[in-house]
Amino acid sequence: MKAPIHKNIESQVRTVTVHELKEPHFDPNWHFHPHYQLFTVLEGTGKRLIGDSIQTFGPGDTVFLGPDVPHLWRSDPAYFEAGSPLMTHGIVLYFQEDFLGKDFLEKPEMLGLRQLLADSKRGISYKGALSEHIREELISLTSVEGFKGILQLLTLLDKLAHDNSGEFISSYGYVNNFKVSETERMQKVHNYVLQHFFQEIRLSDVASLAGMTEAAFCRYFKARSNKTFIDFVNEIRIGHACKLLLEDKWTIAQIAYDSGFDSLSNFNRNFKKYIGHTPREYKGNY
Repeated sequence: MKAPIHKNIESQVRTVTVHELKEPHFDPNWHFHPHYQLFTVLEGTGKRLIGDSIQTFGPGDTVFLGPDVPHLWRSDPAYFEAGSPLMTHGIVLYFQEDFLGKDFLEKPEMLGLRQLLADSKRGISYKGALSEHIREELISLTSVEGFKGILQLLTLLDKLAHDNSGEFISSYGYVNNFKVSETERMQKVHNYVLQHFFQEIRLSDVASLAGMTEAAFCRYFKARSNKTFIDFVNEIRIGHACKLLLEDKWTIAQIAYDSGFDSLSNFNRNFKKYIGHTPREYKGNY
């Protein structure tokens, strides 16, 4: 089954759609759609790819995404194993910009909401008390119908518009340069890296997978991901290492090799580059 990068989630009967997701794993396809999306993870762990950002996720991960921002919550490998008892659980809410009419956001009172919607095109992550509040509201919205649901959503959006604790996810100026026709190629690349990051990854193998020369693939990937392919692979590896460091079950050397680095010095250098701390400092801080 092919994995379309452009996802159609239109509803013929609702302007605001809320889904409770309970599956063995989250949708493994990297995709985008023309809707705003508010999503919270109740259960499950893995790697979160949004725009040009790569982070690990777990319960409580809560984000607000604008239209056409490519995203993926990739569950850890254990969730895909046959007979695994693990489950993922999340709640997602979708709406389009004109869900209350084309002129609604042009009203003077909507200035704060317009700014929130503009900011969401980089993706916004929420933590702490605000994340808990969003989670409670989304759970409530799964059982609210009609106009009451619209009012509840507007109240929630107003709260987000006047709270400055959210953190941008994608880099400043990020733009989605992917086209629907490029679906299969990029999906193959993402799947390959996520499944093999702990091993040596040869650029020639990945370029061949994408049907390109090495030089052409590097230009293609940088133009569409706002980062080099090497940076993409290293961020996946560092994210995995961060998770292992917090579990506190292995030595730093073991974590380095388990994350795909060929030497401890290379691991330490890259960890400091992407995280801003040494692995030992990171572990101590948390």
